[in-house]
Amino acid sequence: MNNTSSSGGIGFAGLLTIAFIVLKLAGFIAWSWWWVLSPLWIGAGLALAIIAAVIGVLLTINLPSKREAEIEVKKMTSPDWVK
Repeated sequence: MNNTSSSGGIGFAGLLTIAFIVLKLAGFIAWSWWWVLSPLWIGAGLALAIIAAVIGVLLTINLPSKREAEIEVKKMTSPDWVK
């Protein structure tokens, strides 16, 4: 007995997009196609914003502080007898 289930689907944005397309083609709304398809690009924009925020946080965490960078430069440029 194969008892598998999948939890995927079209989602809210997909359903809203389909509803807007049907309403546009049926003549109930006179919106621009940009607005009819807006649930798709709003979701994509949100995903890009989240990715950019995560990358920004990761870059901020991994960057050394200014003081640590100055110490490292001094270590690399000072003569051996100073160390």
